[in-house]
Parts: sequence; structure tokens; C-alpha cells
Amino acid sequence: MKPIVAIVGRPNVGKSTLVNRLAQTQDAIVHESRGVTRDRSYHEADWNGRSFTIVDTGGIEPLKSEDIFSGSIRDQALAACEEAAVILFVVDGSVGVTEEDESVARMLKRVKTPIFLLVNKLDNPAREDEATWPFYSLGIGEPRPLSALHGHGTGDLLDEVVALLPPEEEEAEAPVDDGILSVAIIGRPNAGKSSLFNKIIGSDRSIVSNVAGTTRDAIDTVIERGERSYRLVDTAGIRKKSTVYENIEYYSMVRGLRAIDRADVALLVVDSATGMTEQDQKVANLAIERGCALVILLNKWDLLPDDHAREQVMETVARRLTLAPWASVLRISALTGRSVEKIWALVDAAAEHRASRIPTAKLNQFLTELREFGHTVVDGKRRLKMHYATQVAVNPPTFAFFVNAPDLVTDSFRRYVENRLRAKFELAGTPVRLHFRKKNEGKEA
Repeated sequence: MKPIVAIVGRPNVGKSTLVNRLAQTQDAIVHESRGVTRDRSYHEADWNGRSFTIVDTGGIEPLKSEDIFSGSIRDQALAACEEAAVILFVVDGSVGVTEEDESVARMLKRVKTPIFLLVNKLDNPAREDEATWPFYSLGIGEPRPLSALHGHGTGDLLDEVVALLPPEEEEAEAPVDDGILSVAIIGRPNAGKSSLFNKIIGSDRSIVSNVAGTTRDAIDTVIERGERSYRLVDTAGIRKKSTVYENIEYYSMVRGLRAIDRADVALLVVDSATGMTEQDQKVANLAIERGCALVILLNKWDLLPDDHAREQVMETVARRLTLAPWASVLRISALTGRSVEKIWALVDAAAEHRASRIPTAKLNQFLTELREFGHTVVDGKRRLKMHYATQVAVNPPTFAFFVNAPDLVTDSFRRYVENRLRAKFELAGTPVRLHFRKKNEGKEA
């Protein structure tokens, strides 16, 4: 495992900006609001050929903070420090020492890991001494001037950080990512995604709360089950755009979409108390559009009072999933663990079907049966004729049907072909893409 460098400090001192500067990415959400980063998020970095992992922690609030997340954030930050080889304690040089800085410093004094005290937001080198001097009072060591925004001081800092990392020969070789199945947990805020994530991995890796929008960053964790590995992504809740009142929520939605883009299988967590909503349907469509296999998880199923309530929930699923009746549906309770173990069989099957390839001979046999059935499209004197078919891609399965007149293909005929295709071949859990081309087009496919 690569050595870890943890970045800690009170809210809004520029930790995420520093992460982006050191890791040379824009992964960490940066926003002029307190408490944007609530969970630990991990970012790969490299300095002069030396690789390490940066952990961006939530802003640590003092114990008397009214923020309901402050206790969890403090625990998450301390957990990151316990994992770290080096800690970067960031303070804001533009405002001086605060009571919150002193609170964080007291916590860090209990940690035996090497600590760098970084006085951030010092964009004027001429005033560095004047601005850093008060921070000696924290008792953490020599304050170092820094501008994460402009990069001033970061090169020298990285030289010293890398020098303190354990020798490379002591590190276990990083695992190869080949064969790891990427699974994104998606859904509306407060549907139980973080609770499911924690139940699956068996630890409090994510902060769990009953306040919508708790998970603002997507967090990757690789878990192993038997001989198979899975990359699990707990995504930020995807909200209806009209209810994204804060820019932070917008950024979180973008992060969730990025996670979907990287996923092989999406687990759509639906709150059974409300049933499948229009927004759940839209989130499912986002995953389908991006080619993800899809499993629907009806969470909090154990809280439904009677059969009538359960039937109502299933009715909402049938109504909202008219375009994806192929998606597997599982009733679970992330809190109690009910049926959580069954998720993996559905994930494996959906991923297998998503990667499946149907031989051209079988597809053309299917086409012969389709023609014999006699269903086609007629427009005046023109009649749609399907000549031959082939699969042109996997993940998801993509098929090209060569026809005499592609403009005759209607949406209903497209659905008809897809339904017959699914009835003939094992394609449960995965979207499929159908392309209708003129017979003399795209022969290279």
C-alpha cells in the first residue's frame, strides 16, 4: 500500500485546494463554505517519482460546535491521522490563530506522526514572517508559509514530505487493477447509500446521517470476495436539479455522474418509505445512458407496515421502470443487513451479461425467427427489411442491424426488437444498444 499523507485543519482553511495542488487534479470539491468535505477522500499523488496517497479530511469543528456532523468529522480526521505517515496541519494565515485552530492542535499533539504546520493563503512573500509568527503559539512546531492557490511553497514542502515517507522497499507492491469490477452506489439523497456502503465493507468508512446530502464526495474502496475484487464507489446523492439550492450540491451531483461514468454496475438505492419516484427514474436513466448495468435495491423494506404498503412500492417500481424492466430488483435493509449478501450474485450476473458477446451466427438465426414472425414496419409502399445483424461492442452489448431503410425504424419497433432479443438471450441487468444501418453502410463493423 502507498504511504498516506493526511491533510487536516478547521473548516475553510484551503485543505481541498491544497489537495488539488499536490495531487495535480481537481478531484477535491473546493467551495467558500464551511464543511464542504465531510468524509475522508483519497487522491493519488507523485513527486519526483515517489508515489503516495493524499487523504483530504473534513474540517474539524470544536467540540462545542452546533454542526451535527462535527463529531463524526472529527473521528474521520483522527482515523485519517492514524493511517498517515505524515500529517499536514493547515491553518489560515489571513485570519490568524483561532480557537478552532487551537482545538485541532490539542488533538494532534496526541498523535505521534510527523506533522507539518502549514500557514496557507499567504500570497505576499514580504509579509510571511509577520503572518506566521503567531502560529508558534499552537505548539506544533515551525509554521511554514504556503499559498495552495498559487503553489508558492509547495515544492519545498513535497521534498520534505517525501523524505519522511517509509522506504519504498518496505511497501507492499500496489495491486493491479485488472479485473476489478467497479460498482457505483447511486440514488437520491438520504435513501440509505452510505448505510449500505458501511454494511458492505463492515466499517464506518463513510459518515452515516439521516440528513439528506451527507455524502458530498464519491469515495472509492476496493473489497475482495473470494477470488473477485470490487471497486465500490459511494456517490454523492443525486438531487433533482430544481432542488439543488447550493452549488455544493451541484458539484456533488457532478461527482456522482463521474462515478457512474467509471462504473460497470450501478446499484440504485430506493427508499421504500417513498417508493420509486420520478427522480429515482431519472437517476436510473443516467446510469443506463452511460451504459451501466443496473440493480434496483429497495432499501428499508423491513419498515413497511403491511402487504398493502409493499404492493404499493412494487407498483411504483413497475410504473417507473417501464424503459428498464430488465433491471433486477432486490428488497433489502442496509441497517439490519437483510438480503445485502444477495446483492453480489445480482452484480456478478449483470456484469457478466453486460460483457457478453453473442456470435453472429446466433444473431442471424434470431433475425430469421424475427422475420418468420412477420412483425415489421410499413409506410405506404415501403416495407422495412432486416438483412443481417452483428454485435459491434460489449459493456454494454451493442448490436448493428443492417436494413434497407433505417428511417422506417420507429421507437415501438426498436423496443419490440429489444424485447425479443432479451427473450432469446441472457441480457438481464444490462442495457443494450441497437443501431439500425443501411445495408451498404458501415461494413467495417
